[in-house]
Amino acid sequence: MSEPMSNENKGAIAQFLAAPPDSVGKTLFVAISVCLVASMIVSTAAVSLRPTQEANKLRDKQVNILQVAGLYDPASDVTEAFAAFEPQVLDLESGEFTDAFDAATFDDLAAADDPELSRALEDDPASIGRQARFRTVYLLRDDAGELDKVILPLHGYGLWSTLYGFIAIEENGNDIFGLQFYSHAETPGLGAEVDNPRWKQQWNGKRLHDDAGTLQITVSKSAPAAGADFHVDGLAGATLTTRGVDNLVKFWMGEEGYALFLDKLQAGEF
Repeated sequence: MSEPMSNENKGAIAQFLAAPPDSVGKTLFVAISVCLVASMIVSTAAVSLRPTQEANKLRDKQVNILQVAGLYDPASDVTEAFAAFEPQVLDLESGEFTDAFDAATFDDLAAADDPELSRALEDDPASIGRQARFRTVYLLRDDAGELDKVILPLHGYGLWSTLYGFIAIEENGNDIFGLQFYSHAETPGLGAEVDNPRWKQQWNGKRLHDDAGTLQITVSKSAPAAGADFHVDGLAGATLTTRGVDNLVKFWMGEEGYALFLDKLQAGEF
């Protein structure tokens, strides 16, 4: 049998119940109770919605890869269409694929925070701090099984944010099919014009390297000496975003990024 409530406790509870509704004690009690209930609801919703959020995140990534490869059809099933791609984890230091990781689950961005899988950058034009030594790339083959395009992830800092995107390279390792960003926080109407279809269309048919093998692709207001084949017009009124895109593309297409892999593509090794 439980012990009877002490007179002291009876007095405290009675005083609380007898207090007016707008008393400090009751106000604090209601506020704390509402906070606790709300936090429980939010936590429960976050846990229950996580699988849906992850599924939406994966679908968005697949849509962006399909779009940059020119294969996206809103009327088609995204998962079925994406099955045409062959994901591979690329070792940037060797330019070769590795089977040390599962390409379906490897998290490139998380790897950049792992000291064993990444390196700190001294020369960091893309302003990313650390670079993962491994990246997931996506191969697209034609009906005959021959390589058609390669989709490479890239990212770098613009004016206000890090821009995350993909670039599609033709099988020759030099011609660009397309580029687009799927996440950024650049200024609407200015830097955010990286999402403008007319601006993105400029990338189609541009080249990375000249005949001598020198990286020439440039995003700027004026064409470089190398010529129009290597030039994408900068964004009007968004000088720093333009510079950021120029820096990140040159970084990832250069020696610190996919250069070895692109060399192997040009040699027909894949």
